[in-house]
Amino acid sequence: MSKVFRFFLSLAVMAACVQTAHASLQDEIQVYTDDINQPGELGLELHINTTPKGVTTPSYPGEVLNHHGLRVTPEISWGLTKTVDVGLYIPTVRSGDGHYYAAGAKARIKWLPIQPNENSGWFSGLNLEVGQVKSQFSESIRSTEVRTIAGWKNKDWLLAVNPIFGWDISSGYTHGSPDFTLATKVARKVSESVALGLEHYNGKGRLNSILPNDQQEKSTYVVMDYEGEPFDFNFGVGKGTTSVTDTWTVKAIVSYPF
Repeated sequence: MSKVFRFFLSLAVMAACVQTAHASLQDEIQVYTDDINQPGELGLELHINTTPKGVTTPSYPGEVLNHHGLRVTPEISWGLTKTVDVGLYIPTVRSGDGHYYAAGAKARIKWLPIQPNENSGWFSGLNLEVGQVKSQFSESIRSTEVRTIAGWKNKDWLLAVNPIFGWDISSGYTHGSPDFTLATKVARKVSESVALGLEHYNGKGRLNSILPNDQQEKSTYVVMDYEGEPFDFNFGVGKGTTSVTDTWTVKAIVSYPF
């Protein structure tokens, strides 16, 4: 485990000297909380999102837009220790004009050293992701992301925040600061197995050059979380509030531990 973690950490350090590009594949829409696989536990998540009404102007030539599209991304995960698990994403896309794409692959490692005690208390950690996708979904086909995870929960409430730093690591992207996104979530249980809440995603631009408010990507989702048999799922409807953000997006995440 330590060698794997050092490998991913070294990629993150190298990313400090690369530059961001335009667009990114919308393979998952999720605020990370205290979820982590137990040692030896195999898990499967299916990330699904679609955009009934989205941005219609490409940010670079050849970009496949989210508008009228569907993204389905299986994620296979494996618990290594009580505080570390790893995962592999295989994103697929059906574009608005009916074309299908195997978009690429992404790998991640999550470290959650601070966890709630008996499902109540603080949690904190890091998730490091590296990936390669086709040029239709990002100007830079290779990228890395460091997502910090922090929050608090009890039997009724969940609060979580993910400051996210993303870099493009393809050849030619040098000497820049990361893209910065802030993802937040608040949810309250309305029954033993169901919680309702809000998730907010705010793409602020490069960390050393934050965009004006009306040029930032901003969307808020009304979400429902279910935890029970035979699987867990998250469902949400999101509304974009700026001209550079997709107007309506519907998302679902279905989780099944083996």
